[in-house]
Amino acid sequence: MSQTIINTPKAPAAIGPYVQARKVGPFLYTSGQIPLDPATGEMVQGIEAQTEQALNNLLAILEAAGLDRHHVIKTTVFVKDLADFGTVNAIYERFFGDHKPARSCVEVARLPKDALVEVEAVAYGD
Repeated sequence: MSQTIINTPKAPAAIGPYVQARKVGPFLYTSGQIPLDPATGEMVQGIEAQTEQALNNLLAILEAAGLDRHHVIKTTVFVKDLADFGTVNAIYERFFGDHKPARSCVEVARLPKDALVEVEAVAYGD
């Protein structure tokens, strides 16, 4: 089965020993995307802006692999404070529209660079 590393300057570079995503056959596995602005390398502020940026970073990786949000079959959302669930959920719903991937949402003690949210995905596309 073929494997391809996906890398795009339209999403933040990996900040550790990993890649933005790996395509294995028809599946794409993304690394978690935190809300760094790829143009500046800076973290956007506030849960709304951070959620939008993390999802836009995810979209940039999907597009680099020749896919879009409708190819996503599963996401995992990590939040620093589950009290932000409603806000994150509303932005997530707007991002995916009528497409509804399977999802897990987990509160964590801390995320890289003290982000408030991180999103990873598995997508499928021939």
